[in-house]
Amino acid sequence: MGQRGEARRVQAYDGELGAAVARAQEGDEAAFAVAYRLVQPGLLGYLRGLVGDDAEDVAADAWLEIARDLRRFKGDGAGFRGWTATIARHRALDHLRRQKVRPRPTALEQDVLDLPGPHSTHDQALETLSTEAALALVSGLPRDQAEAVLLRVVVGLDGPSAARVLGKRPGAVRTATYRGLKRLARELGVDGVTEDAPRTLGDST
Repeated sequence: MGQRGEARRVQAYDGELGAAVARAQEGDEAAFAVAYRLVQPGLLGYLRGLVGDDAEDVAADAWLEIARDLRRFKGDGAGFRGWTATIARHRALDHLRRQKVRPRPTALEQDVLDLPGPHSTHDQALETLSTEAALALVSGLPRDQAEAVLLRVVVGLDGPSAARVLGKRPGAVRTATYRGLKRLARELGVDGVTEDAPRTLGDST
């Protein structure tokens, strides 16, 4: 299944996920297992993009924290995916610090006020990719682009939710996603992806 389809599949489960989380907060262990089953694949894919082969261990640490703090969570299924992604990202960054690996600095420092939606790039490039192939290609992107693409496509978050996870403005995440997908499309040799997108002040190359 292409990554675009994967994101849609993840989002389609948000109603079931929200109901499971609500039951889990009341102590229903089976419901927590349902929430885990729905969230873990995307979360693990995101972590593989951040820490590689250590993703399973980092995910385990993240789920310990998720279980511990579950009663504090407030929100729906989509909100739960964003909350768990935030926790997982913090654990991943802790892991990288312990390894004394400094994340690459974000190249994009200014928000772009308006860019056209990358629907063509999404549809053409991401439908071409399997999960493993996508992660291999995404790992070659600049860090800000890689994280944005992973959160939007693999975890299935919308722009504002991904921005909250990353602590960035939504426009910055939108731009990083657009650039990352455009670069992936070029590497795949996808037709119809132009080199130049309309820019506004604040856009940097």
